[in-house]
Amino acid sequence: MSTLQVPSSAPPASEDCEQLKKAFAGWGTNEDLIISILAHRNAAQRKQIRQTYAETYGEDLLKALDKELTNDFERALLLWTLDPAERDAVLANESTKRWTSSNQVIMEIACTRSSHDLLLARQAYHARFKRSIEEDVAHHTTGDFRKLLVLLVSSYRYEGPEVNMTLAKHEAKILHEKIQDKAYNDEDLIRILTTRSKAQLNATFNHYNNEFGNAINKDLKIDPKDDFLALLRATVKCLTFPEKYFEKVLRQTINKMGTDEWALTRVVTTRAEVDMQQIKEEYYRRNSVPLDHAISKDTTGDYEAMLLALIGHGKS
Repeated sequence: MSTLQVPSSAPPASEDCEQLKKAFAGWGTNEDLIISILAHRNAAQRKQIRQTYAETYGEDLLKALDKELTNDFERALLLWTLDPAERDAVLANESTKRWTSSNQVIMEIACTRSSHDLLLARQAYHARFKRSIEEDVAHHTTGDFRKLLVLLVSSYRYEGPEVNMTLAKHEAKILHEKIQDKAYNDEDLIRILTTRSKAQLNATFNHYNNEFGNAINKDLKIDPKDDFLALLRATVKCLTFPEKYFEKVLRQTINKMGTDEWALTRVVTTRAEVDMQQIKEEYYRRNSVPLDHAISKDTTGDYEAMLLALIGHGKS
């Protein structure tokens, strides 16, 4: 469930563009006005605003924002203003250039988007970077990570509710055998994770738990320091309980020395229109602190105001 608060009767895009142009005028930028507009428009409205701005003023709104804003606030607003598929393409490309979290972000995009949304992201990547996301992921990863991630980003899963229980029992047994043998990079294990529908995987993991006495992720935790096992566990969580996955990302992002603004911005801008309400509820259940309080404690100024607006809270 989305936390985005959109007016029931939002002004026409032409009026929003006029207000944004005013926010850029003069000596100082009116950041509050920019937030009051863009942080309260859905993806279709933001796309219309961007098109209208370009037609009216002969400049891409993103370039205008880039000239006026700086630092974390700028990145949050630029990511938010992008079309969701284009945003995923940008995040995927950024992640291939980062030493930390790169594998996780690629997996996250591949596993938490619908098959159609992932296809749109791949098309946007191709259009923007003149390469395929598959070739960049393959180029920037090696070994088992490459084997898993290239198949994940290439996937087009069935999205329906139908489940084959006989298959679920059979594949639960396969997964258990491979994990017992520590064959974590086995082709069948990776095939199951990268091709089956989320409904089918839920049935398989439930049978795994019932038949073998442990949740699959518990059995995959045999070596907590193994990075590939950590990626497999995150893959399972993203495919089955994305709100728990994103809660953990936020907890690790905020609850440490120095906030990871790159990750915080990524989660808020990509999930505000999807399932941020469930993530907030999971965050409170896990940490006994409301997410808006945690964000306010670790961020300031316009960046704080932007994030709070997207998760459904005004700046206090």
